[in-house]
Order: sequence, then C-alpha cells, then structure tokens
Amino acid sequence: MRSPGRSRSMCEWDDFAGDATALERLLDTGGSGALPPFLLLSQPGVDGKDQRRCSELWTRDRRMAATAERTTLDFRFRAASERKIRLGYLSNDFHDHATALLLIETLEAHDRGRFCVNAYSYGADDGKAMRRRLVDTFDSFTDIAALSDSDAARAIHRDEVDILIDLKGFTFNARSGILMLRPAPLQVNYLGYPGTLGAELCDYIITDEYVTPRASAADYSESFAYMPNSYQPRGRAGPIGAKPLRASVGLPEQGVVFCCFNQAYKLTPEIFDVWCRLLDAAPGSVLWLLAAPMAEGNLRNEAWKRGVNGNRLVFAPDMGQGDHLARLQLADLVLDTAPYNAHTTASDALWAGVPIVTCSGSTFASRVAGSVLRAVGMPELITEDLDGYFDLASRLANDPAGLAAVRAKLARNRAGAALFDVPAYTRDLEGLFRSMWSRRSAGLPPALIGAE
Repeated sequence: MRSPGRSRSMCEWDDFAGDATALERLLDTGGSGALPPFLLLSQPGVDGKDQRRCSELWTRDRRMAATAERTTLDFRFRAASERKIRLGYLSNDFHDHATALLLIETLEAHDRGRFCVNAYSYGADDGKAMRRRLVDTFDSFTDIAALSDSDAARAIHRDEVDILIDLKGFTFNARSGILMLRPAPLQVNYLGYPGTLGAELCDYIITDEYVTPRASAADYSESFAYMPNSYQPRGRAGPIGAKPLRASVGLPEQGVVFCCFNQAYKLTPEIFDVWCRLLDAAPGSVLWLLAAPMAEGNLRNEAWKRGVNGNRLVFAPDMGQGDHLARLQLADLVLDTAPYNAHTTASDALWAGVPIVTCSGSTFASRVAGSVLRAVGMPELITEDLDGYFDLASRLANDPAGLAAVRAKLARNRAGAALFDVPAYTRDLEGLFRSMWSRRSAGLPPALIGAE
C-alpha cells in the first residue's frame, strides 16, 4: 500500500476513497503500532471513538513493555506540601515553532510565586531568538535529546516534577515513551495534539467545552480540564507590520482573496470542491495557499478538473512571523479546512484582522477554529455543514459592505477578546493545575475540572 500520509501531503487524490478504505482496514485489523493516530485527524468520516481506538492500538505493545520498565524504575512521589507546584513542559518544539509562538507569553506570565516552571527539551537548538527567549523564560531548561526514555524519565523524576505537561502527543518526533514510564504523579495532554493519547499516558487533557463537549468524554482516556474560553493560548506581543502591496506577494490588484495557510495534508477533495465553487461564484477571486512544492502541481490540476483556472491558485512562501502577519492583512477571507481545522493559523488570521469561516465537526481537531472564533466573539462565522460553509463564504465574498462589517466587528472585538488576554488565560490555566494537584493531594482520582 502506498503511504497515505505522503499522498495527503502531496494532495494526490486519485484514489482518496481507496486510501480511506486502507486506513479503515488497518484500524480493523487491530494491530499494535500499525496506524499512526495523526493520520486519522484529517480523515473525513472518522469519529472520536475511532481516534481513541487508534491511539490505544498505536501504543498497546509499547505500553505493555513499559509496565515492566516502570516496575524496575520504581518511581515514588513524595507527599504534597506547601511548596510551589513544579510544572514540567515536555516538547520537541522549544524553538521557532507554532507551539512556541502560541505558548511563549503564557510561559512568561506564569506566577513564579506559586509555580516552578521547567522545560524538558528533546528538539534541536535552531539558534534563533525564540529559542533564547524560551531558555530565559523557564526556571530550568533541561536538554534530554541525547537521553534514552528511561534516563529522561529519571531526570524528570529526580527534579520532582509534580505535573508533566506533554506538548507533542503523536505529532512528528514525539517521545511518548517517556510518558509511558510515568515519571510524574500527574501527566497532562496539552496544546500539541488535538485528540486523546489513549490509556495510561496522561491523566488530563486541557480543553474547553466547545472542542470537547461533555457528551464526548468516552472518546478520551483523559479527564477533561476545561478552560473557560478557548483552550488555545494566543499572545499579543510582536507588532504587525505594515500591509504590503498585493503585487509584492504575487496577488492581483483586484478581486477577492480567499486564503488558507494550513498545511497541505489538511486539504481534502471535498473541501477543495467547495473552494473551487467559491472561486467560480466570485469572478476575479483567487485562492492564496501556503507554498507546498510537492503538492502545488497536483492542486492546480485539481482546480482545472473542477473547471477553475489553476493559475487562480497563488502560493505563498514560508516567512518569519512578523512578515507573515503583515501579509495576512491582504486576505479578504480565510477559508478553514475540515475535518482538521486551522489551529495556529486561525488565531494568526484573527490577530491580523482577517475573519475565518469554519465548518465544525464532532472531533477535537474539527472544532478548534470554532473555539477560537467564540473566544473572539465571532460565533456567526461557525457553520455546521459544508453547504452552510459555502453559503456563508459566498455571501461574504459577494457583499463588500457585509464583509467590511464583519472585519470591523473583528477589529472592535480584538482589543478585549478572551483569545488574546494572556494574563487571564494564564490564571485560568494555573487554576486547572492547582485543581489537579488538590485532587491528587486529597487522594482523589482525575475527574472533570474547570466546568461551570
């Protein structure tokens, strides 16, 4: 079987249905480690139950092996005391990466009177300013890249981390083996992976009542730790540069600019059908996408197949955050992907003042853009099916006054939006950590916390 992941990244859709059937077959065989859970996040028709099953199959054999190793390590945890709660953030992405960009201001805002904030990094030092900023932010920054999972777990345990916060899940280069060894009394799934990690890895998942409604609890091994607004942090620092000229980034001087800067693997034939219908319904419009050298030719061909001139797709090169936010202002309307929504790219667009139309599904990954829209006071841009998505986007694209009113509302909301209120977000997050620790100190098991 050809690699479904590679096909998705290249937007090779000639046998999209066949690839879906192959994924279903892999899941149904029940083999441990056979199907990476990350692939299912962007697969249409997959529900939370399937995602949990996949996560638990993916780790089954490794979890069984880790049981014996945990016995050998024999980690013991001292009783809770009045000392600061020791947080340990575990990640491969402590450098110029989307996770760091989202989280840095929250890390800086942590209350050092109540928390000791430590990093455990197994990623490369890219030498950029964000890496230096992160190193300076944490109370301690421990590079565990060269350590085995056992030795990394020993280091975390030796530091007496109370709450280990995993920022990777099953994304690229994750080291979930460290979590399987349980080096901390509490372990938390946060921000990096929009789904469950399955049994035994984490006690809680940081979420909100929109991305994971209470009715979806059975789809998660973790207990829900609800933030009052969006689970996603998003700071304000870093000025947005002056809006460039359209011609300087390859955009036509006239016409609506539809935009989606999500990675190519999030695109599906179904969502691309809708986008091409939107281009057809808005003469002179273009679709502005993130550069994807392996996929661009295929996407242009897919547009031609749908009766749309492939040259109406404009590809944007990768840029540093400041320049990226500046150019984003040229977009008229961001079009979200489904079922794997925009995450960082959604809050980037809203911070740059550009509205986003989304279609929410039933899984965590398919509800993130809806979560951030609610946190910026724009729930009217959330739709529940692709017909509603098309109708809303088409109406806005063909009604300049209506689109201007939506952008004006976003501009008004931005200053006071919960999405961009770092101090309040950080206090709410710390409240969850304190509740987790209080339950543990009282001898209580993990349970839903943070709900009103």
